[in-house]
Amino acid sequence: MKQILFSLAFICILVFANDATAQRLKLPSGGGDLTSQVLTALNTVDKLGLTADQDSKLKATNKTFVDDVFKVLNNSSLSDDAKKTSFLNLKNTRQNFLLQLLGQQLLGNYNKGVGNLLKPLNKQLGLAALAF
Repeated sequence: MKQILFSLAFICILVFANDATAQRLKLPSGGGDLTSQVLTALNTVDKLGLTADQDSKLKATNKTFVDDVFKVLNNSSLSDDAKKTSFLNLKNTRQNFLLQLLGQQLLGNYNKGVGNLLKPLNKQLGLAALAF
């Protein structure tokens, strides 16, 4: 009788353990590190109808911007307040550039599209999300 109960308990544990692993969340693969995911999101400008010159300037600026954001993020000597200030300064500088490059209408469309693409990454970005 004890062997039957022991065997039944063991089988139940195996079934529940298997169900628990089957329900594990799978994170979507972003196709690279966080830096490349952010840069890919910023460079998604298909529906804006930009000229080749605007497109190349935007992508060059995005690369520099992402590099600057991650330099601040990875700088361990800065306090959180200093990082926040740096991120907000980078954001203001970038938004002024984008306004000159794209104009008000396209800038609104661009920010909306990029915001939707970056939303899943906000938790991973931490304080750096302030820059976007």
